Order: sequence, then C-alpha cells, then structure tokens
Amino acid sequence: MNQTETVGALVRARRVARDMALQELADLVGCAKSYLWLIEHERRGSPPPEVFLRKLELALGFPLGRLSEVAGWQRTPPAVRREVGLLRERQRVGQEIARILSGARGEGGRGSLDEAYRSGELQRLVDRIAPPTEPRRDGAVPVGLPREVPVINKVAAGYPRSFTDLGYPARVADEYVRCPDLDDPDAFAARVVGDSMLPEYREGDIVVFSPLRPVKGGADCFVRVEPDHESTFKRVYFEKDGGGGDRIRLQPLNSAYPPRTLAREQVAGLYAAVSVMRKIV
Repeated sequence: MNQTETVGALVRARRVARDMALQELADLVGCAKSYLWLIEHERRGSPPPEVFLRKLELALGFPLGRLSEVAGWQRTPPAVRREVGLLRERQRVGQEIARILSGARGEGGRGSLDEAYRSGELQRLVDRIAPPTEPRRDGAVPVGLPREVPVINKVAAGYPRSFTDLGYPARVADEYVRCPDLDDPDAFAARVVGDSMLPEYREGDIVVFSPLRPVKGGADCFVRVEPDHESTFKRVYFEKDGGGGDRIRLQPLNSAYPPRTLAREQVAGLYAAVSVMRKIV
C-alpha cells in the first residue's frame, strides 16, 4: 500500500476516471453530494465508517477491502505511521545493500562492489540507515537509527542547584541513550533529581532536551540560572511584571513546592524537554 494514499484521493480519481458526476455517485451510495465532497477533499476529521466505505467500493468497482485498508492506515496515529515508514525504508535500503554484496560474491562480482564503492552508491545507502551526524548534501532528511544522546549528568527537579557536566566538551559523555524521532546534534539528556516534578517525572528518569525545539509557555525545560549557571528542571511560563518587564516563572508540578519567578536576564538558557525514559519497576 502506498503510504501517501488517502480515501478521498482514491475515490475522486476513480470517479473522474469513470466520468461520473459527484451527484451521480452520491445517489448510488445514498448520501448528500456535500458529504461526498467533504470526503474527496479530506475535509472530514477521519475517514468514513466501514459500512459507507463498502458502498463506495461497490459503486466504484474497487477490490473488496481496498478503501478500508487505506482508511485504517489514515486512522493510525502519526507517530506509528512515521515508525512504519522508517522500518520500510530501512528494509528497502537493506535489500539494496544485500544486492550489492550478493553481486560481489558471484562471478566477477568484486568489480561491481568496487564500482559501487567508488561511485558513492554504497556510502549513500549506508548513510540512510546509519545514525545521522551531519546534514545530507542533497538537503534530504536522513532516515537513520535513533540518535545517540549524551547523558551529561543530573538536573535538579527542585530549587536551582550547582550543576556540572564534568568538563566534557559538547556531545561527549560517559553514557549515552538512544532517542528516536530526534535530529538535533546538540540534544542532551540528564537524570532527574528530587520530586518537585511529580507526578509526571520521577527521580531517576532520564529526560532528553533539544536546543532546537522552540520553547513556549507551559513547556517543561532544563533551565540554567545566572549568575553561576545553576540548573533546574521546571515547567516555564513567560509573564510581565508591573513595569512591563519580562519575567519567567519556574513552576514545579508538585504542589508541595512553590514557584519561583525570575527576571528574563537571570535565565541563561532554556532547553525544551522532548522525551523521557524510565525503568519499569
């Protein structure tokens, strides 16, 4: 099944190919012309119910279950669809690599492997399934394995406290975690210390932060506080003081802890949380 197909596009294409007017098809399946128009132009929140899809299949001569299959894919959560797409792409690339390697084992095959290497074909295929580290020259989004993110140390889910990344340079650490659906080379992770972000985050959770992710009010963020670059993990809100100055409220999720409001210039850095990992106990 083509992952870009939709029920509306298939219905419209088949109706036009059969030189069938919108009203004619609406009469055949027993619905209003306007309802059919909404389906064809993807103006409904989700595909029609199965009973109606069966009527469309019969009226337009689709194989039984064809529209239902496409509708099921449309109803699949976007995150699942992306993952399936990645898996299919990796499978296709793996088959291409296997074809090249298989040719190298056959008669005169070594030359074909060398040719693939010299032409860059083999490297391009490997790049599509290897963890992406640099932007692709052609501007395409790499289809890679989950990115390795450095766990730089700990971040307090309490009041700001002294923080250290042990003097490591950027992107280097003693420990790494793999994070899917993330393409930020400067992403980092930290372990939560304390209980002020309960119940959503527990002590020991590993939270991944992305400097590329825009920070909006209500985002959970790694916060660096001036003047000593102390750090904390809080939900942040952007506010104004009585004089119109910018303020940032650091809000714990645990009601046992009070919020803290700082002038904007006291906040050295805000990095949005994008993922959390925890052990199942």
